[in-house]
Amino acid sequence: MNGSCYNLELREGANSSLMTKVGFVSLGCPKNLVDSEVMMGILAREGYELTPRADEAEVLVVNTCSFIEAAQKESVDAILEMAEHKKFGAAKKLIVAGCLVERFRAQILEQVPEVDAVVGTGDVERIMEAVEGDLRVLPAQPPAFLYHDLTPRIVTTPKHAAYIKIAEGCDHPCTFCIIPQLRGAFRSRRFESVVREAENLAKAGAREITLIGQDTTSYGEDLGLRDGLAQLLGKLAQTDDLLWVRFLYAYPNRVTQKLLDTIAEHPRLAKYMDMPLQHASRNVLARMKRGSNGGAFMKLLERIRGTIPGVSLRTSFIVGFPGETENDFEELCDFVKAAKLDWMGVFEYSDVDNAGSYALDEKVDAETIRERRDRLMAIQKKISRENLRAKYLRANSRAAKDRTFRALVEGPSKDNPLVWEARLEGMAPEIDGKLYLTDIELANGEVAEAGDVARVEITKTDAYDLIGRVVEILPRPAARNGASVAPMPPVAAAEKLHRIATGAPLRVLG
Repeated sequence: MNGSCYNLELREGANSSLMTKVGFVSLGCPKNLVDSEVMMGILAREGYELTPRADEAEVLVVNTCSFIEAAQKESVDAILEMAEHKKFGAAKKLIVAGCLVERFRAQILEQVPEVDAVVGTGDVERIMEAVEGDLRVLPAQPPAFLYHDLTPRIVTTPKHAAYIKIAEGCDHPCTFCIIPQLRGAFRSRRFESVVREAENLAKAGAREITLIGQDTTSYGEDLGLRDGLAQLLGKLAQTDDLLWVRFLYAYPNRVTQKLLDTIAEHPRLAKYMDMPLQHASRNVLARMKRGSNGGAFMKLLERIRGTIPGVSLRTSFIVGFPGETENDFEELCDFVKAAKLDWMGVFEYSDVDNAGSYALDEKVDAETIRERRDRLMAIQKKISRENLRAKYLRANSRAAKDRTFRALVEGPSKDNPLVWEARLEGMAPEIDGKLYLTDIELANGEVAEAGDVARVEITKTDAYDLIGRVVEILPRPAARNGASVAPMPPVAAAEKLHRIATGAPLRVLG
């Protein structure tokens, strides 16, 4: 691949003291993060300097989320906070990008006069025009942008783990969701483009690749590929130096036997599936326009577990959907108890004015919704604790291999720098539990580093997290040269940047 499009060297002869500094705030999901990384790559290629400090930035870009009410509020708060930097700091321009723009394009400009331009999810590649003042707002139209392997991109995740967006948009008619309005119709990236990007990320030091899209299991359908995701995973499983390849998210009725067989066949494919089920009651699922029922889901889970031994399963549910009765909720509780999933997220239903569910009757009051969420999470907490103990704390086993597991070492914990964090194969980045390492030094003095693959002994389990120690550091891959994917420019340790998940403290990406 020609790496020139990824070459983020500054313009020849440029003086960094004269370069315009740009700061990013990226909110929401990994898909949004990739959009931020692309915008950062485009600006860096054109000679802009990225900064992690909002008070230094002359241009501020807030990439927003608008999926649920809490995310929308957080996006508005971030815009207003960055507007203060324009009033009293170095910032001369404030640009708002992302999903909130797709919903409130004109209102943002009208109600927040500090905002100079808005860039929708379909306008990502036009960030330069917005920054340079040539674009204030574009007419609303269905988003169609889709980046590729030659698109400039600065990877902001740790070098050892990266996301690849393989598809954009969604064609499912779920009544609670506005993703089709925010992201457009479903469209897949070209097969070869995804493979080239994965190979380049691996050459740059990535040990884990997470494929993302609103519905990755539909990948390739619009390109005429049959079992496109299975084909793609099979190809990526041959990429040298990768430890794991995983994907988010699976749509239940798109999970084929070919996909399951492919995951089971290849050691590099993480034995892990994130499959949002949303509910288990036939009545609620019908009102959601999801179809199916708890019984069908249970059969699918049995097929997944039967095909992929030891697979870790994650799902998410919505409680308090309009029309959800106490009987419907009890059916969901019974399903969760029987399914014994490893990881689970629960969303409280909230009305979105342009979602199909907004017009549905039989709304559930907020207090009942919160109470149902708490009840469901209490059930899952017990299940997760039992699953972790059964899977990883094998005190009765005498075989050493049964007491140790491969882990990807991530570095010092953000909560306690004296403890390091790692993840096992059954833990996706940022959304599942963590493995906390109390000892990263071997008897011979060798010390584990971030990005290392190690064998760890699990010493304790909690409801969602594990505690262990490194007992072996597996061979590191040889240094690879000529990588075409630019990592994030280095910043001081105190300013290391983290993606902002909904509800997390605000950080400015540089």
